[in-house]
Amino acid sequence: MDTLLFDTSGAGLDDDHLQDDVIPVADRLQTVTVLASALALAACGDGGGGSTGSAGTPTPPPVVVTPLTESQASRFLGQATMGATRTTIDGLISRGIDGWLTDQFAMARATTHYDWLVANGYNAAANINSQNGFDTTMWRQLIVEPDQLRQRVGMALLDMLVVGIGGVNTSWVQFSTAAYVDVLLNNAFGNFRDIMDGITTNVAMGSFLTFLGNRKANTASGSEPDENYARELMQLFTIGLYQLNMDGTLVQSGGNPVETYKPADVSGLARVFTGLNYSSSDNTTPDRMKAPMTMQASINETGTASFLGTSTSGGGMAAIKVALDTIFAHANVPPFVSKQLIQRLVTSNPSPAYVGRVSAAFANNGAGVRGDMKAVIKAILTDSEARDDTALTAANAGKIREPIMRLTGWARAFGVNSPANTWPFGDTSSTSTRIGQSPGRSPSVFNFFRPGYSPPATAISAAGLVAPEFQITNEQSVVAYINYFQSIVANGAGDAKPDYTTILTKASDSAALVAEVNTVLAAGQLSTATQASIKTAVDSISATATNGPINRVGVAILLTLASPDFLTVK
Repeated sequence: MDTLLFDTSGAGLDDDHLQDDVIPVADRLQTVTVLASALALAACGDGGGGSTGSAGTPTPPPVVVTPLTESQASRFLGQATMGATRTTIDGLISRGIDGWLTDQFAMARATTHYDWLVANGYNAAANINSQNGFDTTMWRQLIVEPDQLRQRVGMALLDMLVVGIGGVNTSWVQFSTAAYVDVLLNNAFGNFRDIMDGITTNVAMGSFLTFLGNRKANTASGSEPDENYARELMQLFTIGLYQLNMDGTLVQSGGNPVETYKPADVSGLARVFTGLNYSSSDNTTPDRMKAPMTMQASINETGTASFLGTSTSGGGMAAIKVALDTIFAHANVPPFVSKQLIQRLVTSNPSPAYVGRVSAAFANNGAGVRGDMKAVIKAILTDSEARDDTALTAANAGKIREPIMRLTGWARAFGVNSPANTWPFGDTSSTSTRIGQSPGRSPSVFNFFRPGYSPPATAISAAGLVAPEFQITNEQSVVAYINYFQSIVANGAGDAKPDYTTILTKASDSAALVAEVNTVLAAGQLSTATQASIKTAVDSISATATNGPINRVGVAILLTLASPDFLTVK
């Protein structure tokens, strides 16, 4: 392990740091083989065990462990934030989960992505046809903003209600996409019905799913309204393809799943989503990218539209309200949305009982309100399957830590900041030189990975389990991930540098060093064997050698980031 040397010169990240010679070829191939195999084996534990329960039955109260241990606090923060820090761990132990949630729910955003772009001059005319500033504002908020629960839930919503900047065909695209992410963040603690309104009238979504300027049918030309949004709103965003019980299991008829909608429902709903267009024709500033789309009567369908057993006529925003109200009231919405939020925050394979309890909170927050996001979030994060230590050994525990969370987890744990406000991590979605995922850059409406993905011909699929993040995991992406992190752990990216001042005080004591990295970065989930291996690697570097302390810290961090124990979080 003494080949893993960390440059302390302060050089920024560039592609030269990411070539094969970063890790010797033999070591790299061995790392890939061991890591990929261990990932697959560890993910097999993400499966569907646990109690099954049934919809509508009395549910046990959520369990909150108090007082929290350091590992329990770090694990909670790994589910509820973009990454734990020593300060937030200590603060959570002091405040308790209920107090922490109350504080986070009450915390306003410091600034929106849109306003930050304006404040930093990205609305200059030269940026009208560029993406400049988008990655900068995304990484900045995820890493340093204090409203971490909002940031984490916003990213979970972005995984579900997908818009990717590469598929948004507007001018000022960084502003239109930033305004879309703002819709999700601004409403993350509101009501899901308001989120549906916000995304439906958002310019970026209108462009991404091609219903911006959607025109009513023309009998002379034979043209029909664009059906993209109508289809994806139902299939991917709200109700899914098949009817669900409240616990997320499929409704069966004659041994077959029951469809939620037919092609005629898509066509009928598409008629409703005609006429939405920019709020103005002024493109000299990005202002119209933030403003909700408005109804252009000349291209709006005012005739009867039928869908999901409902009909509406007259068109306009009133018809859209009927359509969204109808979908929101559908029995599938609570389990469909709840299960995906659980998958993004806690575990890939939640038990039906877990899904049922969260769905019940979605359907009724205790005060007769449907879609209360605070109630849903609290139900997810305080459920016994999320909090009990016994859940760590359950067959349905855990998930693969998605790449964005690996980067923000490291950056937050070790105080990464960007004094020049450049946040130059950029687009990290390359699977050959970066981490295979980047916030707001999904390549399609199906996200970087599907919630139901199971790697074919593996023990995971044979067991009937899913492991969504494996859809972007392969030998090449694992090599790229390790190479990328070796560079940024050592040098940061541009002026975005880690601050290892505090952790360096433990550099001479390898056991204390590994234990602290394990607690803050891995929620105390490194196995005894993994900790011993990392400690051995650290001990192979003299604490008194030139750059010995920083290299010991770098090795402890990098090997933790590369370990299956870290990558398969529970």
